[in-house]
Amino acid sequence: MQISIQLYSVRDALATDFQGALQRLVDLGFSYAEPFNLLQFSEDLVEASAPVPITFPSAHQSFLGDGDFQEVLEAAQAVGVQYLIDPYWEREDWTDAGKVRALSARLNDRAAAAAAYGIRVGYHNHHFEIASRLEGRSALELFAAELDPQVILEVDSYWAAVAGVDVPVLLDALGSRVQLVHLKDGDLSADPGNQLPLGAGAMPLAGTLQAAAGAAYGVIEFDDYAGDIFEGIDTSLAHLRRIL
Repeated sequence: MQISIQLYSVRDALATDFQGALQRLVDLGFSYAEPFNLLQFSEDLVEASAPVPITFPSAHQSFLGDGDFQEVLEAAQAVGVQYLIDPYWEREDWTDAGKVRALSARLNDRAAAAAAYGIRVGYHNHHFEIASRLEGRSALELFAAELDPQVILEVDSYWAAVAGVDVPVLLDALGSRVQLVHLKDGDLSADPGNQLPLGAGAMPLAGTLQAAAGAAYGVIEFDDYAGDIFEGIDTSLAHLRRIL
């Protein structure tokens, strides 16, 4: 598993100095990062990454709606993205098995189009896709069962824990479809302001890493953080290096 950083964690720094924020992450030791809002930032990413040794193997961008998917794929290709992840779908749809299956079919269609660009598509969970129970399993597991083999999942391990499941068991159940794992820590409350550097909270990190050993990338992320975000990221990376 390679270690990446979700750029949403440093969104405030990017807003004031995009190049400088990427350089700080490189200085901390990151070679990989996961952008968000890819369409908005694709040109900035290409320009800012040219002088620094960092690449973007995965990225977040909504594409399951009615927008121009070819435009999204062209932006992903320009940035060098291999795994294109839709980060959110409407919460209420995850309570209806028919809507979950329809969403799987839509993602399968997108996967066929993305394959022509050498890109694999996937979905990133929050807590509600897992807390919702449909046909004896979580809505996320029902969703995964309907996906083509080329479609991947990015499991946000923290939000899975917030949903109340055993994260390593969920990862085992989803198997090799999980190619990306969001790694974060905290008190397991739904308040993102309570998130902490890896190793400082209640997450079962060792078991999570063991169950996700086959994933391509573990992506450090803070949805929010009360301290200095770069210090929090540095602490998280150091902890991962000690236990991986």
